[in-house]
Amino acid sequence: MDTAFVTDVLREALPAVAVTVSPTATDMPTLEVPHDHVLAVCQVLRDHPLLQFALIVDVTAVDLLPAEPRFQIVYHFASLGAAYATGEPVPARRLRMKTRLPAAHARVSSITPIYPAANWLEREVFDLFGVSFDGHPDLRRILMPDDWEGSPLRKDYPVQIRKDAASWEPVQISLEEFTANMRAQRERATKQATPE
Repeated sequence: MDTAFVTDVLREALPAVAVTVSPTATDMPTLEVPHDHVLAVCQVLRDHPLLQFALIVDVTAVDLLPAEPRFQIVYHFASLGAAYATGEPVPARRLRMKTRLPAAHARVSSITPIYPAANWLEREVFDLFGVSFDGHPDLRRILMPDDWEGSPLRKDYPVQIRKDAASWEPVQISLEEFTANMRAQRERATKQATPE
């Protein structure tokens, strides 16, 4: 896929948005967009009949400390080809989109209204990098315990930190309970598989 083609479509659909091609990308087409236009660009990527990027593959982040803007949010999209076309089919292809966020204002609009599958991906970035996603339906930790302090993938996070979990209990089950549970599961499965 020609990056210039996607850039031209976006510039025509959103003339006020400065969409640029990333000069360092070699593995897939990569665009850079201003953080305050991420939602509008995603809407065009998904809905424009010439693009049809229907799948959000990943959302991640990079901490570029000491550079400013400090954070880079990276989105990966896929157009799934004729099998998932909405209208005229487009070829299957991939696209990367990046946006930069300053350290003092590490927040960007959530793309979950357009790509609901971005929900947990954005939560992971929030949890590990401390970047907020405005308009996210359930922005809370997903990997670290709820009472964890800080963002472990930030470059200024203290590596040697030691913290005990505030609430944790091993699963306690006896051999007899385990055996009884397995028997009950088998009986339910047999009843469901046997026609009456």
